[in-house]
Amino acid sequence: MEIVDEFDIKIIKELEKDGRMAYSAIATNLKISNTMVHQRINRLIEQGILTGIKPVIDEKKVGYDWGAFTGITLNKDQDSGRIIEELKNIPEITECYYITGSFTLYIKIIAKDHEHMRKILYEKIDTIPGIAKTDSIIELGCAFKRNVSL
Repeated sequence: MEIVDEFDIKIIKELEKDGRMAYSAIATNLKISNTMVHQRINRLIEQGILTGIKPVIDEKKVGYDWGAFTGITLNKDQDSGRIIEELKNIPEITECYYITGSFTLYIKIIAKDHEHMRKILYEKIDTIPGIAKTDSIIELGCAFKRNVSL
């Protein structure tokens, strides 16, 4: 059996339209049984293909007008596990990636304003032992964001 077949893709596309859509509505739209939708979604979650069905928050509408992408250089790359755990404790950091190139980690930060961003960078991130330097690029707006097309 393929990891993701045509029914899985159709179910995922229905959930992308509205993650709160009832399984019965998905079943009706796709002309399949409720049970099949339920079993497929559970399998996709168990396999880690769907990592959850979560709300998508418009950060600007809840007062977070600033965004930044920040590269982090570490004193020692082997400290990355400990540093990532400390970064997880900063709620304004919404994403963290291992990358190649000049930095070890790349993070996305959201903030209410420039003063809030400064405090996150200087008082929270820069105080983590093992971080040598940060380099930030301010986000001016998201042109688009989407899932990979299946």
